[in-house]
Amino acid sequence: MSDLYRELSDAVIAGNIETTKKLVNQALAGRTGAQTVLERGLLPGMHAVGERFKSGEMFIPEVLLAARTMRAGMEILRPLLTEKAGEANGTVVIGTVQGDHHNIGKNLVAMMLEGAGFRVVDLGIDVKPQAFVQAVSEHKPDIVAMSALLTTTMLRMAETVNALKEANVRDRVKVMAGGAPVTDEFVKKIGADGYASNAGAAVDKAKELLGR
Repeated sequence: MSDLYRELSDAVIAGNIETTKKLVNQALAGRTGAQTVLERGLLPGMHAVGERFKSGEMFIPEVLLAARTMRAGMEILRPLLTEKAGEANGTVVIGTVQGDHHNIGKNLVAMMLEGAGFRVVDLGIDVKPQAFVQAVSEHKPDIVAMSALLTTTMLRMAETVNALKEANVRDRVKVMAGGAPVTDEFVKKIGADGYASNAGAAVDKAKELLGR
């Protein structure tokens, strides 16, 4: 069975969706638990993708394909996973802030987080501060992650942090921020908890903030 897990990880890394689905079903047919297939096959594959992305061995198109492949495998496993197992690493609410319609970076971070075992609630683009507040109340996340690609929309990040404070939910979550114009200094200035310069770093920061 260990060979099957290795093949499954390799299929994720290669972005081979059909092979991944076939191997996931093969493992399940052999009475392997869904959580085991996730932890020993899919997650190691995405972990390797994240490491290669950070080291410059893989690029965004390859990472996006690997993440879609991971999702294809997860679609098979998700109905079999308990809610607790599916949220083993925590829940992240993510969105591009109000006034900003860019989503490639946000989507990549969302997929990388999901590939690392997080439950991800994607609010999409042009997300108002109050929508983040509502999502915290509704989904009870561990982390709120904000993205911005424009210097003019970065200020919405500060407004979102303030909105969380005014709603008395700021202390319930860790707040992360990233995007091309965003810096670690800016993130500290607005009172957020963590900055990530790219998708791989975002996964590492999320785990760090939650002590994973």
